[in-house]
Amino acid sequence: MAGLSTEDWIKRRDRFGHILESFVVQQIIAQASWTDPDLRFWHYRDHDQVEVYLVITRGKETWGIEVKSAASTNPSDGKGLRRLADRCGQHFQGGIVLYAGNVLIRRQEKKMFSVPLEKLWEM
Repeated sequence: MAGLSTEDWIKRRDRFGHILESFVVQQIIAQASWTDPDLRFWHYRDHDQVEVYLVITRGKETWGIEVKSAASTNPSDGKGLRRLADRCGQHFQGGIVLYAGNVLIRRQEKKMFSVPLEKLWEM
């Protein structure tokens, strides 16, 4: 539907972001249904247009997940997670930036990590 081919994954990686985000959300929701039926799924965007692609809640406990198609990550990738953590306060349990790299990275922010996409199927 997007008119993209497998070769475009390398040549036109910027066009895959929305497709990758949707795929990851579908995978997480499917896996969560096997483990905890009390989880709820949301998208967060505030008045400044800062967003977190997937927010997971159980009661007041809150987690955030960002998805990046890039093979590297940088501090700005956690902007939405930082905002979500500030809004949730003590109820924020953690956040991850799923990315196309291969190294698990502890981010500067407490309870946040950059995690290779492939780990999604090892959880």
